[in-house]
Amino acid sequence: MNNEESIAFLQKLEQVIQDRLANPTEGSYTSKIAQKGINKVAQKVGEEAVETVIEATNGTEELLKEEAADLIYHLLLLLNYKGIPLAEVVKVLEQRHQ
Repeated sequence: MNNEESIAFLQKLEQVIQDRLANPTEGSYTSKIAQKGINKVAQKVGEEAVETVIEATNGTEELLKEEAADLIYHLLLLLNYKGIPLAEVVKVLEQRHQ
């Protein structure tokens, strides 16, 4: 998968998250976490961040990739729960890079 395909997948994932937030679906992990409220959504980001750090310092490359994926997913969920699309975060990064 190249960079363009990776970006396209993140956009697709964000669309799925936005859809689950707008239209909760029974059996959906995203819907389940979101229905528990902002505290649970934010807590999951913290948990995944800690697990990512642990794998970065003591784990394997494969486990680090898995935890990083969990962290990115939960961060996308948090951002979209708060009404902030990923594109707005990218804009901040772009402005900092100038």
